[in-house]
Amino acid sequence: MKNNGIKIFIIIIVLIILISGSVLAYKMYKDKENQEVSNEQNVESAINITEPTEQEENVQEETNNKTINIYNGNQRPIAVMIDNHTKAWPQGGLNQAYLVYEIIVEGGETRLMALFKGVNVDKIGPVRSSRHYFLDYALENDAIYVHYGWSPQAENDISKLNVNNINGITSSSTSFWRVSDKSAPHNVATSTEKIMEIAKSKGYSTTSSATSVLNYVSEENLLNEGTTANKVTIPHSNLQTVRYEYDEQTKEYKRYARNKAQTDWSSKQAITTKNIIVEFINNVDLNDGENKGRQDLKNIGTYDGYYITDGKAIKIKCTKNSRKNKTIYKDLNGNEINVNDGRTFINICPTDAKVTFE
Repeated sequence: MKNNGIKIFIIIIVLIILISGSVLAYKMYKDKENQEVSNEQNVESAINITEPTEQEENVQEETNNKTINIYNGNQRPIAVMIDNHTKAWPQGGLNQAYLVYEIIVEGGETRLMALFKGVNVDKIGPVRSSRHYFLDYALENDAIYVHYGWSPQAENDISKLNVNNINGITSSSTSFWRVSDKSAPHNVATSTEKIMEIAKSKGYSTTSSATSVLNYVSEENLLNEGTTANKVTIPHSNLQTVRYEYDEQTKEYKRYARNKAQTDWSSKQAITTKNIIVEFINNVDLNDGENKGRQDLKNIGTYDGYYITDGKAIKIKCTKNSRKNKTIYKDLNGNEINVNDGRTFINICPTDAKVTFE
């Protein structure tokens, strides 16, 4: 009987220990759970405290918008020669370019060179042959130069200046293709994707740390003391006259050539630009042995010009010290001009061109 009592006592003690342990474990579990809930509430509280108000969000957006949109990233620019004969209209890609040069060629025609950076454009063109003075502007933009054929002087200078170039004539028909809605030689198209593929295969660098030729600013630069320029007329020759008309709603200029509105090949939208730069540079006949009236451009030195934006125009000085050096654009006080963030057309016209403003 005594042994049985001891056994019962031991069992009771064990049961008490087990029950007490279970109670203690349960209490510890609940305490931990409550602590985790408390921690989550504290985190949520902290998030709510640091979450910006609507006013603060607007400030952040304004701060982010101070970055330059038209020229950013490290992708190397692409400079493509664009046909500007009437049979080449409408052209593709001009509204995706950040910079477009227009310069006179033989016969009073002009040719365009459109520069692209960090954009994907499915149809650019019509692509046309190179002229040697366009190389100067491809080089100052550190651009891969794209063309479809070349003049004798351009072929020589591309080699002499070691220009990273892509000649569409020697590329495959899947990279430079002819379209059916235009007639040859005004019907060759390409794309940024195909250009970059060829550039990589040639071992060209496809990135660049070069800064922009133009001094872009994010905050609107209003030319309060400038000449009214709601309509700008630029005669490159007796054949080619360009007109830009300002739209106060969009704050951009619509482009016209030979009294015809210029539109995009694919989208059919109007060709527009935020800024216009006019340079007055002497062009002369080039004796290249072919007697085709090709031109030379005397663009090394300092020349008169205009900067035009938001319905105003100011006189400027344009200085280029070598073929590879960047053109510097300054106002008449000697300060480099601030260029509004947006597409720019640079129209290089003869020194006697009668540019007018309305």
